[in-house]
Amino acid sequence: MAFNHGVTVIEQATSVLAPTTATSGIPFAVGTAPVNLASAGVPAHTPVLVYTYAEAVAALGYSDNWTDYTLCELIYSHFALYAKAPMILVNVLDPATHNTKVVPTAVAVSNRVATLAVDGVLLPTLVVKSSDGATTYTAADYTAAFDDNGHVIITTKDEIPANATQLQIGYDKLNPEAAGADDVIGGVTALGAYTGFELVNQVYPRFGILPDLLVAPGWSHLPAVAAVMKAKAGNINGNFKAMALTDIDPSKPYTEAGEWKSSNNYTGPLHIATYPMLTMGDKRYHYSSHLAGLIAQTDASYGGIPYASPSNKALQADGTALADGTDQFLGIDQATYLNSLGIVTAVNLGASGWRSWGNNTSAFPGVTDPKDSFIPIRRMFNWIGNSIILTYLQKVDDPLNKRLIAAVTDSVNIWLNGLTASGALLGGRVEFLEAENPITNLMAGKVTIHVYLTPPAPAQEISFLLEYDTSYLSALFA
Repeated sequence: MAFNHGVTVIEQATSVLAPTTATSGIPFAVGTAPVNLASAGVPAHTPVLVYTYAEAVAALGYSDNWTDYTLCELIYSHFALYAKAPMILVNVLDPATHNTKVVPTAVAVSNRVATLAVDGVLLPTLVVKSSDGATTYTAADYTAAFDDNGHVIITTKDEIPANATQLQIGYDKLNPEAAGADDVIGGVTALGAYTGFELVNQVYPRFGILPDLLVAPGWSHLPAVAAVMKAKAGNINGNFKAMALTDIDPSKPYTEAGEWKSSNNYTGPLHIATYPMLTMGDKRYHYSSHLAGLIAQTDASYGGIPYASPSNKALQADGTALADGTDQFLGIDQATYLNSLGIVTAVNLGASGWRSWGNNTSAFPGVTDPKDSFIPIRRMFNWIGNSIILTYLQKVDDPLNKRLIAAVTDSVNIWLNGLTASGALLGGRVEFLEAENPITNLMAGKVTIHVYLTPPAPAQEISFLLEYDTSYLSALFA
């Protein structure tokens, strides 16, 4: 060892670790977007982390045509109605493959201006010709830009005759119908590229943020998409868990919603099934879009800890409807019937307005274990599990000795005590049990630490017992 004469100081790592808490209420959404309107567009099948409406529009574009461009519904709902951020968006509409070619056709010109009143035009593909088709103009001969409706305004320059009343204009345009459920589901290509929902595995490595809500408005009512969402919710990066927010087919009447849920396997503890659609003004939303915003809003109201149910919280809605726009007016009894089938719905509580109604995951009623059947308890198990993984990854491969066991158990116990004091837990503790750690496991470097926890259940049934008390009749003689 090096020669030393004097006093030295050696620092020891702190034995109690501060927890790295997982994020909550962060949506990961897959769908289609009008990328031709994006000012700073990103390639298809690329996760985009956005904190504002402006960032989302710059990256993916925006259109009120939510049928073709499904991510726009969530962008509007999450930022404009619920004012929550951030979220991660993946557009699967690829201009390179999901496009349609339109041959040059006659377009009227007035005062040097021609308007293409169509959606999805890809500006770089514009072909502008003279009215007889004999002359093809270059991009220097005109300017082309989108108006507020997403239509292309072409303004001619001096190279094009000022008295021209017609031009022939061709272009390629987005074809949203060419993008299907397989694109949203995604996978891994032969070249190793991730697509669709498979990209959820890249979010934490890319951004250091762990999404805990999987959303696909306009797609999640398709059983094949919902099945993949459920599968990914239980296995993000091989460790983490999330909740899949899905829609029951909104074309079905409420009396058929339960049977549809069951027959299409919309069941599972990491799965929330919603019904029907919600309305606000002249817009119609898939319920899952609103629930993502409502969950994020509720979590924020409770300190970023997901121990409160989104049920009986105010929706930014003024009604419910089926897919064809038929208004729905479900009473509490009908809503409770849907709840009994593991479906989250909405009710109008008069002065309190429209409220989300339902505490159960889609595993209910087949599963009644509160850990898997109650939304807030399931989300607390997800959140605590994710947080423990994030915190103690740094301890993996450390020497397996008493110092390691004490560091982990002491740290987690302190954290659970804090959660209990705040009301997020009724109680929690950590134990290192000899029965759960056989010698052969310890020899192989495997250790099991038992975490006990009890998140509060939602008080979904409050009963008042009314009794006629004859003793108060004596007041007549007072």
